[in-house]
Amino acid sequence: MAGAARQRIEENPFHVLGLAPSASRADVEREGQKLLGMLELGLAAADHYDTPLGPRPRTTEAVRVALAELRDPAKRLAAELWARLPAGAGPYLRRAESASGPADTGAVASWSVALGWRR
Repeated sequence: MAGAARQRIEENPFHVLGLAPSASRADVEREGQKLLGMLELGLAAADHYDTPLGPRPRTTEAVRVALAELRDPAKRLAAELWARLPAGAGPYLRRAESASGPADTGAVASWSVALGWRR
């Protein structure tokens, strides 16, 4: 499960596009098209994007997938939830990934606190 969580954070469409989860549909389309143009021109400013787990390479395929996901209301809702992971929460995810199983519930609890799901 932690591997899937990592992927949802690293490949989150909002991170790929560099937008907040509150971005409007028009903002999503505008930014996606802008990034596709920048990548086509080979501009360095578009070659990576930031995530709570560190920078990742941005590709035209990743931008197209992000646009498609954010056009689907159900996928957008899921992406909005995952995009709300606070900056600096990477250690919580790494700790949850290294958890040996149900006995290490502290890692999951810590991650839940970092996400704001628990206090």
